[in-house]
This record gives sequence, C-alpha cells and structure tokens, in this order.
Amino acid sequence: MNSGSERTIVSTPDAPKAIGPYAQAIRHGGLLFVSGMIPIHPETGELLTGDFEAEVTLVLENIRAVVAAGGMGLENVLKATVFMKDLGQFGKFNEIYNRYFGDILPARETVQVARLPRDASIEISVICGK
Repeated sequence: MNSGSERTIVSTPDAPKAIGPYAQAIRHGGLLFVSGMIPIHPETGELLTGDFEAEVTLVLENIRAVVAAGGMGLENVLKATVFMKDLGQFGKFNEIYNRYFGDILPARETVQVARLPRDASIEISVICGK
C-alpha cells in the first residue's frame, strides 16, 4: 500500500469482485474509499436474498474484508452511506449495524431507494481514514 498521495486500487478475494467498471476500494493518502457493497457471497458471486439480517451481515463482513485489505479496520470508518429498498427494515438494520459500529459511531446517512444493482435490498459504502 502506498501511503503517499497517489491513488492505489485495493482489492481482495475475500469480498465480491466488482460487478461493473469500478474498484472494490481506492486508497488516496490516508483515506480509503470503499465502493458500495451488496450482499454477494465472495466465493460464489451469488446474491443472498430472503433474509434481511443475513444480507446486512454479509455486506458488513464484505466491507470489513475490503477495509482490511486497505490496511485498516472498522475503527477507521469515518462515514457510511446506506441505501435500502425498504426503510421499514431500519430497526433491524440498526441492530446489526450497531454490532459492528456501536463503539465507533461513524457519520452516516441512510436513504430508501427504488432499486439497487441485482435487485439487492441493501447497499453500503464507507470512507475510512487514519
């Protein structure tokens, strides 16, 4: 990893491959920008559906893997952006999210959207810093 101001692509086989023309993450200086993750199994490339809590957990585990590949941990997350198809699931989402970020409390916005890639129910991206 380059700790200077150059742009470095970060990737790991422990998170899903990008499903479009983008990187899993970009490191620039002391910041790590992690692309939006949907609940895809890294090993199979299959989308997890039907169990919202498992979907959120998979997304957060995938994010954890990319953040680790970028030389950081979840404690370095400064901001999270969350897109959900159904804000009626917001309470369940917060319970799971709190298990990962309860002691960290990054900045966050959560919005309901009409549609996500592959018709996923949730997508989360994060920005990390050292």
